[in-house]
This record gives sequence, structure tokens and C-alpha cells, in this order.
Amino acid sequence: MTTQPALIRETFPVGPLQCNCTIIGDPLTKKAIVVDPGGDPELIMARLDKHGLKVVSIVHTHAHLDHFLAAGEMKKRTGATLHLHEDDRFLWDGLEMQCRMFGVPYSPVPAPDQYLRDDEELACGCGVALHTPGHTPGSMSFWFADAKLLIAGDTLFRRGIGRTDLWGGDYATIERSIKQRLYTLDEDATVITGHGPQTTLGEEMRENPFIRA
Repeated sequence: MTTQPALIRETFPVGPLQCNCTIIGDPLTKKAIVVDPGGDPELIMARLDKHGLKVVSIVHTHAHLDHFLAAGEMKKRTGATLHLHEDDRFLWDGLEMQCRMFGVPYSPVPAPDQYLRDDEELACGCGVALHTPGHTPGSMSFWFADAKLLIAGDTLFRRGIGRTDLWGGDYATIERSIKQRLYTLDEDATVITGHGPQTTLGEEMRENPFIRA
């Protein structure tokens, strides 16, 4: 019996707010998705080239500026499709306003090509999208069961949770998303957070000071 080779995965901080960008690649087809290209398109392209990957899909955990500042440039260079949950379209449309508020240079980004749905299979067939609102109305997490990997965006951090005082944020909603969607997954899973160090689901279920299982 042959075993499936492990996914290619690399996470690295990008952009002015050091958002964690993640490349997920299929080792057989060499097709890849890029999650949260928050800046530094040259760096992202170089990492893709290093792994010999072709990006086919650019997916966003949510539509705050620091998670998609390089999305337009990445789409222009690769032809990859842009994906977002529809409930965050108002934030996507307000990118210029967000940039102005945070003093970040504005680069226009085209409209999303497709809207993500809850439980939708991601490109490359390697994971699924989970709708985990609260930080924003359209916040998504991406679950790769075989790899025991969760990309949580700004929903869950190491010993923290996403702030809920920005546009459309809601504490009761993020609490429900974390308890009912994330803490029901494999507690051995590695969690890639939107910013800062990774963690595991089990650690957060037991030790997160804001929301425990």
C-alpha cells in the first residue's frame, strides 16, 4: 500500500502588519493555494518557485487589509482566482478606507472571483473551508484533516482570540465559532494563526485564557 506524500506547506510573515501567509501545495500535481497574501508579492512568488509550485487559488481568511494587500498583484502575475466569504465583501470593497485608517499605501484589488462557502472543498482537494465568523462576519478557517493542520486566520491565536471591536466583529459569535467549529477538530492539530507563533488545538482548548473547550 502506497502512502500519499505529505502536503508541501510553508508559512511566513508578510506585509506591514506581519500577517502569516501560507502556501499549501500538492506534491504530485504541483498546484498550490496561497492563504492570506498580506504583502510582499515578490517574497511569496520566490517561495512558490522554490517549491516548484503553481498557484491556482488565492484564499482569504477574512478581508482586513493586512490579509490581502498582495492579492491583486498575485492574481495579475499568476492568473489564480481570488476567494473570500461573501459576508466580508463590504470590507473588501472598503480596502481604500482601511488603508487610509492604518496609514498603509493603497493598491487596488479586483473583486473576488468566487465566494467561499462553509464546508467547501478547496482547490487541490486537500482541505475544506469552515465559516468561523466573529472576528469579521465572513471569517473563514481552513482545515486539512489528513495533515492535522488548521489555518485559523485571526479567529484563534496562541493563548488569544481575534479582536471583535472592528467592523462587524462580535464576541458571542467568535466564541461560538471557536467552541463549536474549531474545538471539535483533532486536538493534535497544528494551528497556523493570522499573526505570531503557531500552536495546537489541544493547548488552546486547555490553556487559552479567553475561550476554553
